[in-house]
Amino acid sequence: MQNFLLGEYIRQRRLDLGLTQAEVCSGICEPITLSRLENGKQTPSRNRINAILQRLGLPDDRYYALLSPNELKIEALKKEIVGCNVTERIEEGFDKIAQLEKIASADDSLVQQFILRSKVLLGRIDKRYSSKEQLEMLKQALQLTVPRFSLWEIEKFLYTTDEIKIINQIAIVYSDIGDNKKAAEIYHQVLRYMRKHFDENVISAGNWPLILYNYARVLDLCHRYEDGAECAKECREKCVKYGHYQFLPDCLEIEAECKYFLGKTKESIDLYRQAYYLCKVIGYQDSLDIIKKEAKEYLNIEFED
Repeated sequence: MQNFLLGEYIRQRRLDLGLTQAEVCSGICEPITLSRLENGKQTPSRNRINAILQRLGLPDDRYYALLSPNELKIEALKKEIVGCNVTERIEEGFDKIAQLEKIASADDSLVQQFILRSKVLLGRIDKRYSSKEQLEMLKQALQLTVPRFSLWEIEKFLYTTDEIKIINQIAIVYSDIGDNKKAAEIYHQVLRYMRKHFDENVISAGNWPLILYNYARVLDLCHRYEDGAECAKECREKCVKYGHYQFLPDCLEIEAECKYFLGKTKESIDLYRQAYYLCKVIGYQDSLDIIKKEAKEYLNIEFED
């Protein structure tokens, strides 16, 4: 019964979006597998079900498949690797990746994609990969599940939330090497895609602040201050709406800088003050230093420690 309900849920959503089975499952599984899932005759692995649900803009935590012991180990290792990235435990993270590589199937495109993405994230911290190597690894990761992926035709395909994060990483690499114009073009396409497929969907809540913050950042660096201020404002609104506050102080700082260059001094001062006191409360020292430096340089304001 559970398999049938899940399959019917997926089938109805697919039909509502006017998508074929091949479009939905491309790079994840064979169309025949999705057909069997929709008919309640087969249950793919959990990560494949999650990916299908994400591409359809559906929450991936309401439905689940029974996990095998190996799948449980894989899920546990993935969580540990993410934790290592967040806390910058680089060598431990690469050790966990090596463990995951030993037990993951070579033809499991989703796990292999996670491995490549995680290597880039951890390797970026200690600069073990060049920018060119990072781009090659990230594009390889995307092409495991979106074989015909093109940076200039982003809206042509369907994506999971993890695939959106990989595209975000690609844009960050371009920004790192100073090509903010290309990064901005990538974010523009991603936002158009998200507005069409993800708006108001719970599963995309974390991606909205992530993409909007990085887009606002590169717009600021491109001196597109009007667009940057609007994007930063939307980002902070999404941070509050979805409860993802980690980007909120930096969005306030970007908006404050953009407002300054637009000649809106009073608004800039107010935004810098909000950003400063928020960073003070949270303890974001790096962001605090940037805010103090900009407020002094632009507006001759000195915040007391």
